[in-house]
Amino acid sequence: MKVCDIMSDRVVTIDQNEPVSAAAKLLKQCNVGALPVCDGEKRLRGILTDRDIVTRCVAAGADPTETKISEIMSRGVVTAGPFDEVSHAAKLMSGDQVRRLPVVSSGRLVGVLSLCDMARDVNCDMEASEALSEISSNFRKRN
Repeated sequence: MKVCDIMSDRVVTIDQNEPVSAAAKLLKQCNVGALPVCDGEKRLRGILTDRDIVTRCVAAGADPTETKISEIMSRGVVTAGPFDEVSHAAKLMSGDQVRRLPVVSSGRLVGVLSLCDMARDVNCDMEASEALSEISSNFRKRN
């Protein structure tokens, strides 16, 4: 099964020049825990999670209305392609301990694959279970 078969292709994104407060409002409004950060041409620049906002902005004493997303977002995000096998994407997720994987084609964001997407598909139940087990462990495996 391919990533494009089960990924979410209706993805809410945010620009890196927006204030953190705008991202927090969007996270709440859309009831999501992460926002892909894209430029005007839908090129992925990073990802911003609710945890990033708490640990890198609020806990650091920064003003969310003045701090730009680019200052606290995670860069170097691991991605999958739409025609990658779901089993490969699950390995990427478990290896990097992430629950959401941006899907990029020709340099542009085309969707997001989440553990929830994998869990909903009966054919991916084992991959989702294994990825969640790896992500939820208290330690990372070292090569």
